[in-house]
Amino acid sequence: MAQLKYWLWLANLPKLSNQMKLSLLDRFGQPEKIYYADKEEYFLVPGMNRALAQVLEDKNLAGADRILGDCDRLGLRIITKQDVEYPDRLRNIYDPPLLLYIQGRMPRFDEEVAIAMVGTRRASPYAMEMGEKLAFQMAGLGAVIVSGLAVGGDAAAHRGALRAGGLTAAVIGGGHDVIYPKEHRYLYEDIAARGVILSEYPPGTEHLGGHFPVRNRIISGLSLGVVVMEAPERSGALITASRALDQGRDVFVVPGQVGDHRCAGSNALLRDGAGVVTDAWDVLGGYAGKFPHKIRSLRMEEPRRFGGAPAPAERPEPDKKEKSGQPAAPEKPLLDLSGDHGLTDDQLCIIKALEGRTVQVDDLIEETQIPTRRVLSALTVLELDRIVIQESGKRFSLAVALQ
Repeated sequence: MAQLKYWLWLANLPKLSNQMKLSLLDRFGQPEKIYYADKEEYFLVPGMNRALAQVLEDKNLAGADRILGDCDRLGLRIITKQDVEYPDRLRNIYDPPLLLYIQGRMPRFDEEVAIAMVGTRRASPYAMEMGEKLAFQMAGLGAVIVSGLAVGGDAAAHRGALRAGGLTAAVIGGGHDVIYPKEHRYLYEDIAARGVILSEYPPGTEHLGGHFPVRNRIISGLSLGVVVMEAPERSGALITASRALDQGRDVFVVPGQVGDHRCAGSNALLRDGAGVVTDAWDVLGGYAGKFPHKIRSLRMEEPRRFGGAPAPAERPEPDKKEKSGQPAAPEKPLLDLSGDHGLTDDQLCIIKALEGRTVQVDDLIEETQIPTRRVLSALTVLELDRIVIQESGKRFSLAVALQ
């Protein structure tokens, strides 16, 4: 703990670049030695000047004590660049973070097929669907999905990995106690409970615009490859792809529509030689031989829903016509509530409340007497699983027939 104070002191000194701090570590070996060094010794470090040396003269450890207290309160762990748990993949990039604040279960990244998935915040419905589908498939096959918890493609990737019951890691650009964006609070909690959230910024740090390009080097650094789902010509996703290429990582792209500005940057990566992604195996196939104990060779399809009933897209078109001469409406898939359906009590209650009718969400909360947060969470999962559909005015109905 005493040593950790000096790491926090060094990591949070203002005006010193991360590269300067790394150079100081290379020279002195330990932050404690930097702390107690004479001022003249600092000038032995390349790039040091009087203004930077003056910053190092601030020996106040109160900030470090405050950060330790905040981490204890929030249940965060800290690992430094010299700790065994710190991934070699990250340690060996050009500009690794001095330390990481961690919430959740940290996988051994050096032993994992970690795949970063990034995309524009203003993602198209197609990119959202493909992002979630690919993450679901890859996580189900054994990959760890890494992304940045931003709106759009990042959120789709995290949700897909969680749906598959796989591991996902979120690298954020601020403190753990400053949720950004605010609407991702529950997604943040789900990732912390079933995966890991990482940041190089201490608690209380706002998610400033300049932090996101910086954190992107961690997203790619932890990963073997980066999948770009959709990116315009000026995009943080392209910055991540550029960092990945600098770090010797593979870059893959989901092809986008020609002429759509949201795909201009990602399609340019394809033109320049990035790998084409149409399904999970386009990414994982190249790693399966090196990680046979991690990646299952059988391609994973999204599970058939509702105890084996085919998904709506798989059902045959009805042959019969109604007396009016119009095709009969497709039958809804059956949901058998008597077997092992894997639904929670909240989900079951909501499904039964929706049987045979369309209900506004506020009325659903009042009827079920389930807290608002739990109703919204259950509806989100049921919608992803195609059990319910949302109509205009935040009204919900069943997309299945109960059996």
